[in-house]
Amino acid sequence: MSQTPVTVIVLAAQRTGVTNPLAARAGVSHKALVPICGRPLIEHVMEVLTTSPDVQEIRVVLEPEGQVTVDPALGQFRQRGIPITLHNSDANIVESVIGAMQGEDRPFIVTTADNVLLTHAGFEQARETLVQCDGIISLTTRERVWAVHRQGQRGFYDFKDAGYASCNLFGLNGQKSLRAAEVFREGGQFMSNKGRMVRAFGLFNIILMGLKLITLPHGLKRISKRFGLDIRPVIYEDGSLAIDVDNERTFLIAEWILGQRLGMDIPKPEIPADMK
Repeated sequence: MSQTPVTVIVLAAQRTGVTNPLAARAGVSHKALVPICGRPLIEHVMEVLTTSPDVQEIRVVLEPEGQVTVDPALGQFRQRGIPITLHNSDANIVESVIGAMQGEDRPFIVTTADNVLLTHAGFEQARETLVQCDGIISLTTRERVWAVHRQGQRGFYDFKDAGYASCNLFGLNGQKSLRAAEVFREGGQFMSNKGRMVRAFGLFNIILMGLKLITLPHGLKRISKRFGLDIRPVIYEDGSLAIDVDNERTFLIAEWILGQRLGMDIPKPEIPADMK
């Protein structure tokens, strides 16, 4: 196994002037500070990252207005010896990542401050794959998500071999890999904007996917060729890695799963079908 270290970019920004509903409910200024199982969201993510052996640096991306309130939550982790710095966010996710990369030609793994179910094993699988290629996307299957909780994820990408849910870990190995990041330049979810998918991946590729005529590995080979890069999937057996804290529904499910890991007695949530 390669011991190549990586720099981690943690996307923690929220829109300026918009109060996140979970933050409002919890009475905190920022979503990253919403408590879950006794700690702010971002602390659970930092706990995994700062105890992973091949993380050489962590760069937290925040809007300037949020840096003052979120930075104190990072103090305890700076004592562990890994450099942790703050970087200004941009309205566009790609520009935020580019800014945090600072033109450096090294492997970067990108995750989010609400990725509270991140595990050491999941992170290491992503890191080990990234250092062998140009870029990674991380996914798990519909069945693996449903095995954790039926309402854990509702958006899936259907290929010939399986339906896949995305996980909040992707990787870029150097500056040339930014060509792959272009698929995120417009922001938002692909599932709600087919035009965005066409522009990113190409019409013929979308047709093959839409008709379930192509497997995920074959599809990624086609995408790799489109971008001139070696982009590989990280397919997790742990379906919980596709569940981040986006809303009340996923908060309740993540709290239950995290509570199980921490030995807390939190009952399995019954989620109404109409809960967002």
